[in-house]
Amino acid sequence: MNRHFRILGLIFATLACTVRADISATESRMLAFIEASNPAALELLIESVNINSGTMNLEGVRETGELLRARFEQLGFQTEWQDGAAFQRAGHLVARHAGADAGPKLLLIGHLDTVFEPDSPFQHFTLLGESVASGPGIADMKGGNVIMLQALAALREVGALEQLDITVVLTGDEELSGHPLALSKKALVDAAIYADIAIGFENGDGDYRTANISRRGSSGWVLRVQGTPSHSSQVFREDIGPGAIFEAARILHGFQGDAVLRGEEYLTFNPGRIVGGTTITDSQVDNAGTAFGKSNVVAESAFVDGDIRAISAEQLSRAQRRMAQIVAANHPHTSATIEFDEGYPPMAPTDGNRQLLNLYSAISEDLGFGPVVAVNPLRAGAADVSFAADHVEMAIDGLGMSGSEGHTVNERGNLDSLPLQAKRAAVLMYRLAQATVTQPVK
Repeated sequence: MNRHFRILGLIFATLACTVRADISATESRMLAFIEASNPAALELLIESVNINSGTMNLEGVRETGELLRARFEQLGFQTEWQDGAAFQRAGHLVARHAGADAGPKLLLIGHLDTVFEPDSPFQHFTLLGESVASGPGIADMKGGNVIMLQALAALREVGALEQLDITVVLTGDEELSGHPLALSKKALVDAAIYADIAIGFENGDGDYRTANISRRGSSGWVLRVQGTPSHSSQVFREDIGPGAIFEAARILHGFQGDAVLRGEEYLTFNPGRIVGGTTITDSQVDNAGTAFGKSNVVAESAFVDGDIRAISAEQLSRAQRRMAQIVAANHPHTSATIEFDEGYPPMAPTDGNRQLLNLYSAISEDLGFGPVVAVNPLRAGAADVSFAADHVEMAIDGLGMSGSEGHTVNERGNLDSLPLQAKRAAVLMYRLAQATVTQPVK
C-alpha cells in the first residue's frame, strides 16, 4: 500500500481511540515539563523579539536563525543554514531529526523574519501586563517558533522524539518573499515532498480556539491599457475612442460587477494602485508610479496593479480566465493586457486537513482547553504552509502564539498561550507517533 495512504488510514484509526476524558502518564510528564520550563521559554522569546529581523535586515534574520539553531542542536537535530543570496534574502534554517521509519514524517514550519525593519520605531519586547506583551513579531511569529521548540523539548524529555521523523523549516522571507519563488521556497517544497504531515506555527487569526486548515492564495495582477491620444474635444469620436483611462475604468467596473467573479465564495480581487495619462512610469520595486497628462488631452496610457486571493488553484484559474475575458472586450481604438504573477498558492480545505483538525481539537478538549474550530479563510492571509499543503496528506496551521494587531506597532502577544499551545502541539505529535505503535496497518 502507498505509504501516504497508509499514514492517512493510521490517523483515521487514531481518531477513533483518542477522544477521551483523560491523558496518559507520559503526556502528563510532557505537560509538567512545559510548565516548569516556561520561564526559560519566555526568556528565549524576549531575546528573539529584541533582535530586529525585518526581512531585508539580512544580518538580523541570520542572527535570529543562529539563536534558534543552537536550541535545535541541543535537542539532537542536524541543522543547516541555506543561504538566500540567489533570491536576494538572508536564507532559511533547516533542522532535521531522523527518527523511526514507521511513523508519519512531519514537517514543522515557521519563519524568522518580521515586517519591522531597522528604521521602524517598534523594536523591543515590552511587558504590558501579567499575560500580555508587545514587541515586533511577538505573535507573527517569534512566539510560534518558541512554541515549536518547547513542544519538541517535551517530546525529548519523555523519550518520544526518537519515534518521530521531523524536518523543521524556518524561512527568512515569509513577510516579503524573495524571487524567483522556485528558489525562495525550494527548501520548504523539498521538505514537504518528503513529509506526510505539515504543521505550521503561525499565529492564525490570533485566537487559540481556532486553527487553519485552509488559506487563500495571494497573487498579483497587472493591467496595462493603451488608448488613442487626441484633443479632449474629440473624445469618443469614431476614430479616436474613449482613451486609456476610460477603458481602464470599464475593465475595473467589469471586474466589480461580473456575476461570475462576485459569485465565487472566498474569491477577492483588489486594484491597489492606478496611474494614467499621456505618459506614465511604474516601479514595481518601490510600488510607485508617475503620470503626466492634461485635462484637455485624451489619455494614451493607464496602469493598474492589484492582487487576487482564492481558496483553490481551480478557483484561481477560473477567476484569471474570466478577468482576461473582460480585459479583452476592448472599446474601439483601445487595447489592454493583463498579466498574473505566481504568488502564494492556496491551501485548500481537504479531508485530510479536516481529520487532522479533529484530532487536534480532541487533544485540546482532553487537556481542558476546549474545542478548536477552523478559521474562516476570509480571515486568514497567505502563509508558507501553502507551499507545502499540496505535497502532504494533511496540513494544519495557526498553532502559534495568540495575539492581535499583527503587522502594526501595536502588535500584542498573549503570554498565557505560550505553554498552552506548546502542550497541545507536543501531545499532537506524541499521539501521531503512538498511532504507529498502537495501530499498525498491514
